[in-house]
Amino acid sequence: MTEMILSAAIGYGLGQLSPAALISKLKNKDLRENGTGNLGATNTLLVFGKAYGIAVMIFDVLKAFFAIKIAKYLFPRYLFAGLVAGCFAVIGHIFPSYLNFRGGKGVATFAGLILAYDIRLLLGLLGIAVIVMIVTDTGHYGPVSAAVLFPLWLWMKVKSLVVFGGVAAVGGLIIYKHRENFARAKEGKEIHVKEFADKCEEMQNEEEYYLEEQI
Repeated sequence: MTEMILSAAIGYGLGQLSPAALISKLKNKDLRENGTGNLGATNTLLVFGKAYGIAVMIFDVLKAFFAIKIAKYLFPRYLFAGLVAGCFAVIGHIFPSYLNFRGGKGVATFAGLILAYDIRLLLGLLGIAVIVMIVTDTGHYGPVSAAVLFPLWLWMKVKSLVVFGGVAAVGGLIIYKHRENFARAKEGKEIHVKEFADKCEEMQNEEEYYLEEQI
């Protein structure tokens, strides 16, 4: 029990570290009040540009990855130390205590959890997510597919209802955080993949123009 609690604390502690919140403070522009309203990589990209968005994504992935590695190193006898830490890293990202429990949607942090277990699985799920997004022309179906498929993969691997239930609950949180996307999609107001790609390209052109002006 002690190992489980400490693993959860490690995961939650690292998970609630928010580079998006730090950038918001430095830029004096709260991401929770702009763009999609989330402290995550996608909204950081939309509001502050690609460089900031990529930096936030990498950090959010790595905080779950390292939470798992640290927990497994400290508690080698506890079989699920890494999994508990990874799940609570996602929970910490979504519900950070020092930010009034208003964080991101947990997608990148969930990817870090998967990365810690098998990079090939992460790449496979990423490939499926891309296909799903292209076919539906809707961005949020990609991460939702991973939130569903990873718990199922884990169930087939360990055959434990407790493990499956815990990870499925975290996957369910990610789906829940996308509820507004589902509502907007139903109303035909959700941004399409092509629109998002065009916006990213526009940002890239603006950044290149800015750099040329500085030379």
